[in-house]
Amino acid sequence: MSDTPKINLLGLTRPEMESWFVNLGAKAFHGRNVLKWIHKHGVFDFDAMTDVPQRLRDLLRDKARVAPPRVVLTQPASDGTTKWVLELEDGQHIETVYIPEESRSTICVSSQVGCALDCSFCSTAQQGFNRNLTAAEIVGQVWLASRLLGHPPSNVVMMGMGEPLANFDNVVPAMELMQEDLAYMISKTRVTISTSGIVPALRRLREVSDVSLAVSLHAPDNALRDQLVPINRKYPLEELIPACKEFVQHDRRRKITWEYVMLDGVNDSIAHAKALIRLLQGVPSKVNLIPFNPFPGTDYQTSPADRVEAFRQRLKRAGIIATTRKTRGDDIDAACGQLVGKVHDRSRRRLQRIPVVQESYQ
Repeated sequence: MSDTPKINLLGLTRPEMESWFVNLGAKAFHGRNVLKWIHKHGVFDFDAMTDVPQRLRDLLRDKARVAPPRVVLTQPASDGTTKWVLELEDGQHIETVYIPEESRSTICVSSQVGCALDCSFCSTAQQGFNRNLTAAEIVGQVWLASRLLGHPPSNVVMMGMGEPLANFDNVVPAMELMQEDLAYMISKTRVTISTSGIVPALRRLREVSDVSLAVSLHAPDNALRDQLVPINRKYPLEELIPACKEFVQHDRRRKITWEYVMLDGVNDSIAHAKALIRLLQGVPSKVNLIPFNPFPGTDYQTSPADRVEAFRQRLKRAGIIATTRKTRGDDIDAACGQLVGKVHDRSRRRLQRIPVVQESYQ
């Protein structure tokens, strides 16, 4: 038995898997076969990979593993949404959400333990920040969901805990695996990365990935956005809007989805709507209005439904596609902005609900 730590194959892309197997003395196609077993078939036991030579399987047991996060809590919501609390190997916890709909199934995936961006209306941000997730921990959420549901999701949104572009080097390969033909085969238009606006990373992303983009906007001017989304102080709207426009300029069919949480008396007036129309002029846009989801300790309130609708209609009259997001999973704190995991508190207080038993994958 080798003293070298075993590599977690779950986070390796196809080129990385091929290279690792070649360095092991095997063939590149063995790497492709194992990748397919892991992701397409959900197999973690090397002995079950029947088209891999026995000698190579023995070597894999010594040098590698398939180790996704472990489900410690499953919470079903009344609307069919399911939230999984996942335990990482260092004892930290994250949350992943499954959202079923008639025509699609969506997994909301976390990219960090906590979040450092401190958006004032987001419960996750109030928990602090611990660390980035590895590529294996990110794609492991899709692996688990596919195994538990019996099929891969049709859509993945990087809208869980954390700022994905602050974990660029792990998020990009994880998204590559989500789109991989030998893995989950999710279309690039059905993998969405959500960012609060780290402009240099957004420009870097444009060079290496063609996924869909959603931007946490939440205000039509710098003064208000500085309060709601503090990263705006570093990358103001004058920098963010052009970078977003560049991201989709190569394809006229593509649009930026602007996420806009509706906060009572803060950003929801017709004057705010008019300012938003001016801001987005000339930018291929879809605005997703999000009713605020309250959490303990917040002073914000949800905008009244009639005000949200008036705001939406004003955008629509200006020719901007605008939708109001249906709140899903709020009765289990799984709605937008409510994911908290367990970042610093190592007590088991949050884990005393609906525990499930899960086999070990390691």
